[in-house]
Amino acid sequence: APLLPIGVGLLIVGFGFKVALVPFHMWTPDVYQGAPTTVTAFMSVGTKAAAFVALIRVLAALPTAEQPWLLALAILAVLTMTLGNLAALRQTSLKRMLAYSSIAHGGYLLVALVAGNDNAKASILFYLLIYAVTNLGAFAIIALLGSRDKPRECLDDYKGLWQTSPVMAGLLTIFLLSLGGFPPTAGFVAKWYVFSAAVRADQYALAIVGVLTSVVSVFFYLRVVVMMYMSEKRDAGSPLRVPRSALAALSLSAAVLFYLGVLPTRVLELAAPPERKTTGARLPARQLSPSTPTGRLGCVGATRASS
Repeated sequence: APLLPIGVGLLIVGFGFKVALVPFHMWTPDVYQGAPTTVTAFMSVGTKAAAFVALIRVLAALPTAEQPWLLALAILAVLTMTLGNLAALRQTSLKRMLAYSSIAHGGYLLVALVAGNDNAKASILFYLLIYAVTNLGAFAIIALLGSRDKPRECLDDYKGLWQTSPVMAGLLTIFLLSLGGFPPTAGFVAKWYVFSAAVRADQYALAIVGVLTSVVSVFFYLRVVVMMYMSEKRDAGSPLRVPRSALAALSLSAAVLFYLGVLPTRVLELAAPPERKTTGARLPARQLSPSTPTGRLGCVGATRASS
């Protein structure tokens, strides 16, 4: 149908706005910063996950003979990963930094979507799970540490956090490292699986750009960690009190990230396509075997952000 490319293009624009792909991302940093932190957490996870699942279903229903829109998605993925991470480097607000980080993560998910193989479909679901747990944990800490009078959204507000709340500083460090793709957190496995799906689909350029932009993201994630542990706190306040229920939920989230970073195979098998399950096939052991040493997989550095 001659109108099919036009219709698909309009769908990509609509979904691109929903998941904040470049150049449809301009609303994201301002909305993330201006909205209450709890609302921002929901927007960063719920809307993005729902939109990506819907985009997968739509693209799967399209004819597979000629897919010119895959080139457009590949270009959007490169732009989103690059601009998202580079813009995050300049941010002085933690919420804006995480907003650009969220944009960049949309680019990583788009890499797997362009790959389009069975490994890619499983990697998208696994990535969305890890992204949801990690992002919710990071925004939950911002909400718990802040208040109406002092929201604690600037990076300077986290200087010396370990002095007043070492547990919260440690938990935030785990979530940031997972977003950056550091082993042994699940963020590393999620990124590695996305990039390996791209390589198996011969999308080498996308995989290389993804790895390089992940390395860039290491800087702004570690910048927050350095501020928490290696900077002096301006005003020495009293130790922060966190509800036990919130602390338990955050600790459980951190434990999940470590568990799936070491033993991800069972969850990846659940995310595998139905035909692979019915035939009894398992994910190739050499892809993500729990016994595979982390060093052999290689370190895929980072992710996120951008202004």
